[in-house]
Amino acid sequence: MTTAEKVFTVIMAVNTLIAIAYYIWGCIIQTAEGEKKPFKEQKKTQEKVREDRKKALGKAHKGQEKASEEQQESPKKISGQAQADPEPEEEPEQEVSPPEQRLSRTGYLFKALVILLCPVVGILFFLVTQLMYVLFFRTKADLTDVIFGKDKVVANRKADEDSERNRVPIEEALAVADKESLRSLVMDVVKGDVYKSLATISLALNSEDTETSHYAASVLRDTLNDFRQKSQELYNALHKGDENAADIACTLMEYMNEVLCQEVFPDMEQKAFVEMMEEAGDWLYKSEENRYRLTCEYIEWIALRLLGTKQYDKMKTWCGRCMEMYPEELPSYTIQLKLYFSIQDKENFFGTMNRLKESDIVIDRDTLDLIRVFN
Repeated sequence: MTTAEKVFTVIMAVNTLIAIAYYIWGCIIQTAEGEKKPFKEQKKTQEKVREDRKKALGKAHKGQEKASEEQQESPKKISGQAQADPEPEEEPEQEVSPPEQRLSRTGYLFKALVILLCPVVGILFFLVTQLMYVLFFRTKADLTDVIFGKDKVVANRKADEDSERNRVPIEEALAVADKESLRSLVMDVVKGDVYKSLATISLALNSEDTETSHYAASVLRDTLNDFRQKSQELYNALHKGDENAADIACTLMEYMNEVLCQEVFPDMEQKAFVEMMEEAGDWLYKSEENRYRLTCEYIEWIALRLLGTKQYDKMKTWCGRCMEMYPEELPSYTIQLKLYFSIQDKENFFGTMNRLKESDIVIDRDTLDLIRVFN
């Protein structure tokens, strides 16, 4: 037997003895100190620690409030009056520390197998990790100020008064050619919901400041291209006849109305998108199972978009559908008033107005102002 073989044999024998001794030592510890406590008992102990911490913090807050109240009251002391005996201080409850975690016999067996199958390397690995734990991770964290609760925390941010005071409407910034205010205003608009601010951004296209107009044009181009793509995808999905076609139709109308109401497209393209939106509503109306999902608000959106593109015949059809489905809703009358006013049909306009006044429908401020003007 060579020297190398003798050394290897000795190392394997010593490694095997260490693994066996480690496992026996673990079994002795488990037998002497008892088996590891169940998880439920540990969980109860941790919950008790958390409750004690909450109680301690509550007592501290109550003590501070009581001290502040006594300072505010500041009662006058009368000479010769006997002072009341101080209340005995409550002894602080001793904090229950969670039990130290011990390995089970399975854990000791697993480590012994690692030492046995990985001679020298396994021993070095466990020694190094134990040393790192003792040096860096054994310090207990200070959790006295931590409250383990699920209460919602609302952070109140202070308003930036300087920036709010210096803001001006984009129309005024364009009128006076204030480049600095216009650029900062466009940047603030872009940081928010771009889809709701397309009409405002489109005003900056006519700015004399080339940087502002170029930036507004790039934002509009990217946003409108994204709108075209998503609208076409939803439109194609609607005509595939999927089970979720009703959801797709509602999503398409909501998504398109948010942009089409701002009228940022050319006339032909605006008309094409309005027809796509009108087809989605028409699909819901003709579907007996899903007609209930065609709300009065959806019909009002479709009618107003048709009015914007001067498609009066289609709008008249939707006015009749709205009155058929929702005769007791205000939009059923307001869209008819807007239609008859646009086509200069005085007879039907005043007839609709009289029916609205005779009904029990609550009239909003805008419609009331419209009635007062024509009366």
